[in-house]
Amino acid sequence: MRRITFDLDVLRTFATGMELGSFAKAAVRLGRSTSAISAQLKKLEQQAETSIFVKSGRGLALTEAGETMLAYARRLLDLNDEAATAIHGSELAGWVRLGLQEDFGETILPEVLGQFARAHPKVRIEARVARNAELIDRITSDRLDLALAWSDASARTPHSDHIKDLPMCWVGPAGEPRNWRVSADEPLPLASLEAPCLLRTAATSALDRAGIPWRQSFVSPSLAGLWAATVAGLGVTVRTPFGLPPSVQPLVPADSGLPPLPSLGLVLHRSQAQSDPATARLASIMLQAVHNAIPTY
Repeated sequence: MRRITFDLDVLRTFATGMELGSFAKAAVRLGRSTSAISAQLKKLEQQAETSIFVKSGRGLALTEAGETMLAYARRLLDLNDEAATAIHGSELAGWVRLGLQEDFGETILPEVLGQFARAHPKVRIEARVARNAELIDRITSDRLDLALAWSDASARTPHSDHIKDLPMCWVGPAGEPRNWRVSADEPLPLASLEAPCLLRTAATSALDRAGIPWRQSFVSPSLAGLWAATVAGLGVTVRTPFGLPPSVQPLVPADSGLPPLPSLGLVLHRSQAQSDPATARLASIMLQAVHNAIPTY
């Protein structure tokens, strides 16, 4: 078999386009023309000697080989960036202000902060775990440099990268039958975070459309309180499958009588169009950690 040496610059274009969900956005991010991006993608398929993309509606989808290529591209780029960091990483200095939704505080934050601090000991990080509305407000008022948050049409910022749409799901206590059913005798007890909450709004809207009566049985300022109420059986709640503790589990809508729920966008917001080197490096580590942590739905 002929030995193939992949072009890292081409792989970065490929990975960036898939990360942003658009190769037009990748062209802007990388400072290249769309024709140059197209040429690089064509070169990637030539180097791989197989089809990476397939037509899907008006856009492109990955073939099985393309999915494999994307996973290896990310690993190769990570190794390349680690090598660059080992040589020059300690030169970065400054201050980065990072915000995250509570769903990610325990799952992603330790890994991201640890990796970044080891590579860039001269950069100080101020991290804040907060609700969506506060994170968006701090990004738009330039009190945060980066924020990882849930997003819908009402929570857009001028400089943001859409990472992935995750399905919302009804959640009940672990160990209970997954085919738990809505009672016809009383309103559905609903546990949620304090308003404003994108997931609470999605839950009540879905219930109203389905004609299912509900009552607010528990309101919490934090996820810890929400999980405690759910485990205690005070009500069902709505989250994404990401980061669910073992004490709770998703319910099956078709079996439970609960209505289907929409997906929720996960977005990395930036306060500035062009980030300083330290912020850009933290954003890169954050995006990779998210991709590694979130399974394919």
